[in-house]
Amino acid sequence: MDFDVGEEEFLVILGNSGSGKTTLLRCIAGLESPEEGYIEVGGEVWLDTKRGINLPPQKRGIGFVFQDYALFPNMTVLENILYGMKKRDRVYVIELLKRFGMEALWDKKPDKLSGGQKQRVALLRALVSNPKLLLLDEPLSALDPDLRLNLQKELKDFQKRACITAIMVSHDREEAIRTGDRVVIIQNGKIVEGGKPYKVLTSGQPLLIEKRKDKDRILIILKLDGGFLEVELPKEEL
Repeated sequence: MDFDVGEEEFLVILGNSGSGKTTLLRCIAGLESPEEGYIEVGGEVWLDTKRGINLPPQKRGIGFVFQDYALFPNMTVLENILYGMKKRDRVYVIELLKRFGMEALWDKKPDKLSGGQKQRVALLRALVSNPKLLLLDEPLSALDPDLRLNLQKELKDFQKRACITAIMVSHDREEAIRTGDRVVIIQNGKIVEGGKPYKVLTSGQPLLIEKRKDKDRILIILKLDGGFLEVELPKEEL
């Protein structure tokens, strides 16, 4: 595979199970080592097999949100988030929890949290380290459809507000359209297509375009998998 990601871009890597999505994330994170490859982030070389460079995960400056959230069961919400910080700042974390409506949960342990709450804690823990790159391994796949829909928008807003470059793997085309600035489709470990999500995944054929009250955004209704999907996009993307 050969691709790049723009600064503060949200890239979705889409593919079926076994296509290589998670392996790709783990190689970027340094959790797996490819036989050959080159990875550069922000001018820093993380991997260059020809020169024998392979930075360990702790030196790559990544935030990684796993599918199962990987929260520490013996730690409270506050302690889990503080663990991700180089300089632990309780006041800052409490303010973040307030912003996301979770201040009442600061002393709860993961077994007392819902799936959506665990997802928020995992994201906050990944983001408070101010990562150079945020990696997301299907973080919403275990949630029920209604909660998943709400958190897709929250995840996108979260990433934009934090001004962080993000790569998320998914097998859900609707999720890719709702969250991604760009999508890359892989099959059997190879990139087969890429571009703006709604164009790549719907052949650029929206059924209806309707202007909203907000002049800067447009509502598009797309036909997808025999159903309909509502998406808001900035005007400049059309």
